[in-house]
Amino acid sequence: MSTLGKFASLCGLREPVAKDRMHWTNEMARLEAMPRYESTETDLLGQSLRLVDAASFLSAYRQIFDERSYDFRSTSGNPLILDCGANIGLGLIYWKQVYPLARIIAFEPDPDVFQALAWNCNYRNFAGIELVNKAVWTSPGDLPFHAEGADAGRLDYETIDGDGGSPSIQVPAVRLRDYLNEPIDLLKLDIEGAESEVLRDCQDHLHNVRHLFVEYHSFAGREQQLDEIFFILKKNGFRVHVKSELVSPSPFTERLSYLGMDNSLNMFAYRD
Repeated sequence: MSTLGKFASLCGLREPVAKDRMHWTNEMARLEAMPRYESTETDLLGQSLRLVDAASFLSAYRQIFDERSYDFRSTSGNPLILDCGANIGLGLIYWKQVYPLARIIAFEPDPDVFQALAWNCNYRNFAGIELVNKAVWTSPGDLPFHAEGADAGRLDYETIDGDGGSPSIQVPAVRLRDYLNEPIDLLKLDIEGAESEVLRDCQDHLHNVRHLFVEYHSFAGREQQLDEIFFILKKNGFRVHVKSELVSPSPFTERLSYLGMDNSLNMFAYRD
């Protein structure tokens, strides 16, 4: 079944007819041909959706709606989901189709991306969603942030560490630990390199989390901390499944990189 057919089935819609499939194919081609970091709108999800970057949208669209990477099972009809790094809201749209009564707290620090997120949620009249235009970190306050313009905005670690770095904007931050004082059905962490520090700060509250998605990033020239993340997850009773997002066919001789990242892994932590 095509991505359109899978999404229609997920939403309880009719199977798309040929005219819909032609529109889907043409719209995919239009988005694939667009230059990076150019905003647009699309109706691929049935209703209008604001995008800040077509390429990052298509990547997330395939991951979330085709591969259904954010799918999870809950014994509750109104699970609590924390979406850290919500971007334009594709994860929220998916979860609201599966669990219409879900309560979702979504964090997105990039001010321009957040505007698209807020528009997409308000346009759909979602209830039970709290949108937070802040980064998640180990303490509240204002932090330097590199706004990449799509899905790779991140805290400016060089400036935080006092090592200089490229010019940044300032964004407010919250301490994620403060949100983990009740049972969480799904915690998603896609925070572009801040995951190890945040998990270290939250580790004694992770017993409240049933499903944990972590997008791990390592940056060339900075110490890798994958071992620490595995240790924290194991200590908290999680089993882990790992999928590589940045695959280098011959890593001994040629390592792929993207925006300074030399490794990117999707980590699915769950409890038996």
